[in-house]
Amino acid sequence: IRSPVAFDILPLKLHPFSQSTPTGLDCVGWKRRISIPVIADGALDKTALTDDVGSEEDLYEDFRSSNHRYGHPGGGGEQLAINELISDGSVVYAEALWDHVTMDDQELGFKAGDVIEVMDATNKEWWWGRILDSEGWFPASFVRLRVNQDEPMEDYPLKVEGGKEDDSRRFGMGQTTKDQMRTNVINEIISTERDYIKHLKDICEGYIKQCRKRADMFTEEQLKTIFGNIEDIYRCQKKFVKALEKKFNKDHPHLSEVGSCFLEYQTEFQIYSEYCNNHPNACMELSRLTKVNKYVYFFEACRLLQKMIDISLDGFLLTPVQKICKYPLQLAELLKYTNPQHRDFKDVEAALNAMKNVARLINERKRRLENIDKIAQWQSSIEDWEGEDVLVRSSELIYSGELAKISHPQAKSQQRMFFLFDHQLVCCKKDLLRRDILYYKSRINMDDMEILDVEDGKDKDFNISVKNAFKLHCRDTEEVHLFCAKKPEQKQRWLKAFENERRQVQLDQETGFSITEVQKKQAMLNASKQHHAGKPKAVTRPYYDFLMRQKHPTLPTTLPQQQVFMLAEPKRKPSNFWQNISRLTPFRK
Repeated sequence: IRSPVAFDILPLKLHPFSQSTPTGLDCVGWKRRISIPVIADGALDKTALTDDVGSEEDLYEDFRSSNHRYGHPGGGGEQLAINELISDGSVVYAEALWDHVTMDDQELGFKAGDVIEVMDATNKEWWWGRILDSEGWFPASFVRLRVNQDEPMEDYPLKVEGGKEDDSRRFGMGQTTKDQMRTNVINEIISTERDYIKHLKDICEGYIKQCRKRADMFTEEQLKTIFGNIEDIYRCQKKFVKALEKKFNKDHPHLSEVGSCFLEYQTEFQIYSEYCNNHPNACMELSRLTKVNKYVYFFEACRLLQKMIDISLDGFLLTPVQKICKYPLQLAELLKYTNPQHRDFKDVEAALNAMKNVARLINERKRRLENIDKIAQWQSSIEDWEGEDVLVRSSELIYSGELAKISHPQAKSQQRMFFLFDHQLVCCKKDLLRRDILYYKSRINMDDMEILDVEDGKDKDFNISVKNAFKLHCRDTEEVHLFCAKKPEQKQRWLKAFENERRQVQLDQETGFSITEVQKKQAMLNASKQHHAGKPKAVTRPYYDFLMRQKHPTLPTTLPQQQVFMLAEPKRKPSNFWQNISRLTPFRK
């Protein structure tokens, strides 16, 4: 993704999301060092929003006029005024809204609430600033201009012994430091939501609408791949921003109660999952198209006609991925500056947890979509496969291991490898000589089964003595399957795995998780190509690595790794076959 602003002083870089974020989220996608939305100054074209927010326009104008002291001066006359002040020798201070953690020695790190002396605001995305003896670049969207520029630096904010902020410090109209910071965060949420709506509108009207007029260049399938469900996201976000504005107290922003809005829309935000999962495909399709000059010129023409800022289409399409990951960060900051006695405290606290769960759900769905390729590869390695593909009904490997299966009528015991997926249990047999090769034998539909714990001793149904046993009983046909584990702890892990399988199925139904037919077919096609390319049809170590990388909630965290591996590949006793042969050979020296 090319830099949104062409300047030579500081090239913008891409940084992956990591678990070092304040929320601990393993967010999908990549994070720009600039803050998204990219129109950082919040100065929107009101006419562009007339048809979207209607009667809310006046409210926004009031908000803009009341917020000018804190508004982010990202461009136009406001930015020019800041630079003129700096040029005249005036000292301009900004207060940090978010933590800026960086390992780049050219960047300035700070924590929320720190005061920064702005030394250069020539560029609207990155400013040069100083804190004590440290200087460096910092993202302009992470700060707000200081409320009172005349206030001495050392008095802002006032500290007491122990390093804690003194809330007795007051900012005009009786606001404490904490209230002022909450005002800033509320304003940031409202402002960035409006910027984001403008982004989505530009994408839908500036790109998608124009692309649909050119059937000679784009098919509907291509547009679905490139833009995903961004139009659904646009409709959802328009309703969400209206709900926020109704809760926004324009006279006293710190009294606004916005937590309930996030709680109300937490289910709707799950539509971001589809978009985030599709985003890598969108990038690949765009990369393919932009190798042809006519598509490059077409996309640039769309941007210019819509009067959008100088960012390529792939940069705009990244914003929803970043937006859904930014909500927990904003809510965490809001909670930080919300007093427990505030009427919004409990809702903000619940909203933070809710949005973290939304981000976790998106990450979990992404992980499972990545796993379907591995499941398809696993199936292609199984010899003598019969019936429908695993992916027709399943998308998650819950557990695997070796069990003794006892069958009617002779009560014959057979050692088999079992793989528990959601909805089904697949049974395989190991090759006698090459133990890494598996043969398909059967499968059991778990939707019809109930699990029965069997006590050690004689089983009345099979008339044999059993140990570490359990049964699968079919409710419809009364068919019974008896299984025995080698150890009691292995049996308990299997019983727990069956519980997790039912829980996973129920969760998928509640959240509406599913894999499209196109994704299933593509995964099987990729696995087939790999097999025909000459890969051995054997379940080798990489396959077991895949099994061990799966989420096995049944395994205790204290279990050593070597012991975990043994669950999938039981250790065999050393064979005496070659010793016996050597005793019989007449050629012994």
